[in-house]
Amino acid sequence: MKTFNVYKLWPIEPVKAKGCKVWDKNGQEYLDLYGGHAVISIGHAHPHYRKMLGEQAEKLGFYSNSVQNSLQEELAEKLGKQSGYEDYSLFLCNSGAEANENALKLASFVSGKKRVVAFKGAFHGRTSGAVAATDNPKIVSPFNAGHEVTFVPMNSISFVEAELAKGDVAAVIIEGIQGVAGIYMPDPMFMKELSLLTRRFGVFLILDEVQSGYGRTGKFFAHQYSDIKPDMITTAKGMGNGFPIGGVLISPDIKAEYGMLGTTFGGNHLACAAAIAVLDVIESESLVMNAFEVGSYLIENLQRIQRGNPGRIAGIRGKGLMIGIEMESGFEDVRNRLLFEDHIFTGAAKTNIIRLLPPLSITKEDADLFLKCFIHQLSK
Repeated sequence: MKTFNVYKLWPIEPVKAKGCKVWDKNGQEYLDLYGGHAVISIGHAHPHYRKMLGEQAEKLGFYSNSVQNSLQEELAEKLGKQSGYEDYSLFLCNSGAEANENALKLASFVSGKKRVVAFKGAFHGRTSGAVAATDNPKIVSPFNAGHEVTFVPMNSISFVEAELAKGDVAAVIIEGIQGVAGIYMPDPMFMKELSLLTRRFGVFLILDEVQSGYGRTGKFFAHQYSDIKPDMITTAKGMGNGFPIGGVLISPDIKAEYGMLGTTFGGNHLACAAAIAVLDVIESESLVMNAFEVGSYLIENLQRIQRGNPGRIAGIRGKGLMIGIEMESGFEDVRNRLLFEDHIFTGAAKTNIIRLLPPLSITKEDADLFLKCFIHQLSK
């Protein structure tokens, strides 16, 4: 039997990592500016993270959600305090797609409606409802396409209002920053109007913070730049620093009943230990502030590089350590040379956007190394 590969694979096999560095099986060191799809939040192999997981594995790795689990309560308390959502409840699952799936399901259960409004360019996951709300026909099968989802342009409130006025919408789902689409940010004023509009029509507002959450943008959640409070917030990726875990933060105004949501593995003991360790490190090492400071430093310098290289870079977008470099030319060559010559991992979006999603623990020295190599590769 062979593995079913979900991506075209680079000829590199990482076998060890620490902080923002990764080593392959040949001993080659790499600077990780992608964090395995924005998953590595506190850095690879953090000692506190390893300690928490090891100690929990020695005691109890798993039991079902039919019994009490004080680790879930500790995680919910810490997450509420750090995010500013202490009055919300937390449903735990295993991934971002599951988080979005359950948020959409809950909105439909409570409202009694089934249509969803999503945004052009959106990516919400690959499970049934989540992929139906994803604006990419290539990954939506005929089975998924049975869901009732309407896509509207981002930052155009009139299109949203026209759909909500029809009276059959359960939820509006939007990313804090569109990641897969190429780091596109909703305008703060649009977000404020969207929040007011959904409340006026009694429609649930779901903020997908799977990639843009957990401090990545310099605030705990990206939507907090707009000073709004959605009905539900979905999170995953950086939540477990590599251990599979996701969650839905649910407003106290939503009255869910037993049986509406459920999970076997969600919120298991090992996953909670990993997620608690992540929050401990984010707080003790001020990683949200570090994401803001180093991210701002990177963006400012990339904008300077853009001005000095007319015709090469079309735009620099992002907040904190969620950055998109849109190339006018040479995208594939530059990204390949960064990897194979300079040994720097970066991500991609579409066919011309380099994505930077490093661990939140990245230093300015790491940023300077990337900037130096990027300038060098642009000159070729």
